[in-house]
Amino acid sequence: MTRPTNGPAHRQTHPRGVADEGLKLVEASHLAAEIAPSRRILVVSAGLSDPSSTRLLADLLGEATSAALDGAEVEVVELRRLAHAVTDALLTGFPAGELAAAVEAVARADALIAVTPVFSASYSGLFKSFFDVLEPGTLEGKPVLIAATAGTARHSLVLEHALRPLFSYLHAVVVPTAVFAASEDWAAADVDGRLRSRIDRAAAELAALVEALPVAEKVDQFDKDIADMDDFESLLGP
Repeated sequence: MTRPTNGPAHRQTHPRGVADEGLKLVEASHLAAEIAPSRRILVVSAGLSDPSSTRLLADLLGEATSAALDGAEVEVVELRRLAHAVTDALLTGFPAGELAAAVEAVARADALIAVTPVFSASYSGLFKSFFDVLEPGTLEGKPVLIAATAGTARHSLVLEHALRPLFSYLHAVVVPTAVFAASEDWAAADVDGRLRSRIDRAAAELAALVEALPVAEKVDQFDKDIADMDDFESLLGP
């Protein structure tokens, strides 16, 4: 009777064991994604028409920045919808409703993308009024990418003569590359060529500034409110 030879031992892997290991890896990846807070990018679009080239440029810049940051959260604020609320806030001094939420989103964001149409060789009044509503210091040290749209490239200097000084005054950190899109830039060849090149370069610069910032922890608003309160004895005291 032939006896089996003593060869190297081979351990058979049970299919259930493979499935369990795979499940553990998936759960670990999901846990890591939950633990690591993602970056938040806020896009402010001041286009007045619907649809608008301003919103189109804003979306392209948001997508490019998200891709440069490996999938950052991107939120868009359409100022067109907030026009009446912005006027009310300028008169009363208190933003309310959707405008208050937009103001809070600006404060929470890791970076800002600000896009405006050009009116009378400058940013639009609605665009400026929104940033007038913000509390002083809201944009201090915050990375900002500036962009504008107009019917002709002759208005492109608005980026350096109006937008950059505005955000420098607000103590934001403005990326070197600003993006301007004229009507002729929306031809298919330009969107995929010169305009795309400017968008990608500006997005990469904004992403580099964001990555250099410390990651802010997400704080539950209830916990924040409790932490800001004094102890009960002082609240009940005379």
